[in-house]
Parts: sequence; C-alpha cells; structure tokens
Amino acid sequence: MLHLLKRHPIAIEAHFDYTLVLTYALPSEILKPLLFSGLELDTFQEFGFVAIAMVDVKHLRPKGMPAQLGQSFFLTGYRIFVRYRNKEGKNLRGLRILRSDTDRPLMSVFGNVFTHYNYELSSIKRKRTEDCLNIKVYTPSGKGNLEVEAAIGDGETDAALPVTSPFANLKEARQFEGPLPNTFDYEKETNSIVIVEGVRQDWRPRIISVKVPTAEFFSHPPFKGAEPRLASAFYIENVPYWWKAGKCEELPENND
Repeated sequence: MLHLLKRHPIAIEAHFDYTLVLTYALPSEILKPLLFSGLELDTFQEFGFVAIAMVDVKHLRPKGMPAQLGQSFFLTGYRIFVRYRNKEGKNLRGLRILRSDTDRPLMSVFGNVFTHYNYELSSIKRKRTEDCLNIKVYTPSGKGNLEVEAAIGDGETDAALPVTSPFANLKEARQFEGPLPNTFDYEKETNSIVIVEGVRQDWRPRIISVKVPTAEFFSHPPFKGAEPRLASAFYIENVPYWWKAGKCEELPENND
C-alpha cells in the first residue's frame, strides 16, 4: 500500500524565491530508453532534452496551510522533457524526473515517501549578489555534483543563447524553458501513469549566460561520452507555485 502514498496525494503550495533552469540537448536515442510505458520523448530536430532545475523554495506546505508552518529548502532536479496522451486523447507536455537533491533532511525523507522524485540529501552552497548567482552541489554518491556560475544581470534583458544551442532563436528556446505543466511517473503496482499538474503565476523567465564547470550527472551512464549540448539557461524570481493532488491513469496491459 506504500505506493498509494507516492501519488502526491494532497495539493501542495510554495513560493519560489528564484529558479535557474539549464536545458541540455542530447541525441534522442540516448534518452528514449529512460522513458517508461506511455511516455514519448519531446523532441526538437534530432534532439531530446534534459533540464537541470535549481530552485530556492520557501514555505512548502499543504495548500491552505499558513506559510509559517511550511518547509524552506533548496532543490536541484533532473528531468526529461516528455509527452503523454491521456485517456481523453489530449497530448500533455511534461517532465519525467530522474533524480532530485535537497539540503534539508526532512524534505529528503518526506519527499521520498510522498513522491517518486528520488531525493538525495546533499550539501548545497549558493551565493547570490546583484549580478551573479553561484551554486555548488555536493552529493553523497558524487553523481549529482554540480557547479554553476550564472550572470543574472539587470533583471530585464535576455542574453544570447549558448553557442552550443540547437535553437536558432529565443522563440524556439522558450518551447523548452521548463518547468512544464505536468510531471509524470510510473506506478508499477497498478501499471499506471501518475500525473501531477503544477500551477504557476507570473512565469516570465529570462535567458541568461552561465558557466557550468561541473555537471557530474552527465559523466555517468547512459550519458557518459554523449557530449550534452547546453541549449539554454533561464532565470526567474519571485514565483508563487502550487501542485494539484496527483491522479492516476491505468495503462493498457499490452503497453510496452
């Protein structure tokens, strides 16, 4: 019965002080084996995409509960951009989470009880000035070690896309800016897709310039040797956010 708890069973709300999202392009054939039944890779040209989201979360709590009773923590999450056609025939865009890291023990425990997001308790250091944001993540296994230097700038103008980006312009890049409305996971006990819908306000991120000295996640299988290409880096501040309670859709028995 523990799988019933992992369905994100209640609505949750929080405030994002800031969010930095790095989107990497990788060959589609590397990412497709990481998807479970019912999902399709969301692609552009021959590429699929993995986002690394870094979020300063404040006052996470059941929706409607006073903010002062919530949990504040820092989160990094690794997600694949995917699509899912639901039972109503709607083509939903969303994310398939591969791993998550947090700096708060309570979030690590309860995050793994109530979600499939695979939280690992990690040491996370960050320093933000008027113009720069530096983030360093040290994970027990080393596989999620990450170092990012972001030029957050004047708060108004977009930077140029990375030279490694497959996107020709900002319009194309914004199709994969994340986070997308839905998060999908697989519940093997019932052969079902778990769908969690996020609701955001005032989501107008800017493209910024970043340096990424370390992204150890891509140094291990199945990514090792794949040479991921930084496609974009988005930054946004001061965003109210909430998630609806998760819902399940059973997959056909012959769905592979």
